[in-house]
Amino acid sequence: MKLEILNNENHDIQKKIISAIRDLINHKNLEPGDKLPSERTLSEKFEVSRGNIREAIQKLEFYGLLESIPQSGTFVANIGITALNGMIEDILRLEEPDFKSLVETRILLELKTAQLAAIRRTEEDLQAIKEALDAYSEKVINGEDAVQEDLLFHLAIAKASRNSSMNTFMLIITPGIITNFEKYHVCDKNQAFLGIQEHTDIYAAIRSQDPKLAKEKMKAHFKILYQYCYNQ
Repeated sequence: MKLEILNNENHDIQKKIISAIRDLINHKNLEPGDKLPSERTLSEKFEVSRGNIREAIQKLEFYGLLESIPQSGTFVANIGITALNGMIEDILRLEEPDFKSLVETRILLELKTAQLAAIRRTEEDLQAIKEALDAYSEKVINGEDAVQEDLLFHLAIAKASRNSSMNTFMLIITPGIITNFEKYHVCDKNQAFLGIQEHTDIYAAIRSQDPKLAKEKMKAHFKILYQYCYNQ
């Protein structure tokens, strides 16, 4: 409950900062390419931590509304102020995704990343996936929690897909998935042991460069998780 309260508070703070940055841009009539005040200045002006400012800026960067240049600062992106205001309004209306939404997004992404990884993977990628698989297996066999190792296995596959957008989306939704796995105790011991074989099958398909089989094995791997979400 405490973690959930903290997450909600952080979400509210981010929305307030993003709204304040929008108002600052409009009040000062900043144009595309104009520089924003420093993180320290914004922190003092909005009376929040620099960490909060940084997170808000990174979120706006993700949506292409701001651009940070090392050693230079943060600048308004070249998309036009009208478009920027409209997009910020959309961002402010976004709600934090629930667990079911995260799972649906993850499944859609991973069916595709598995296919692409089977086509594009390198020997270095295979080694990274295998190391993550071994780490997961070791934790499960020793009776330890392996949620993080599970996610690292899937992130290694996303990286092997050579699709930077999909990889980024995976990185974004991963923290929420880990939190909810631990909150709802999704994976029991039997499912964790089954996961070893399922991960091994996915790895083998990617190693064999068989995209169709990789997708099938990934889909089978998510069957229990998908059923869990829709039985809640």
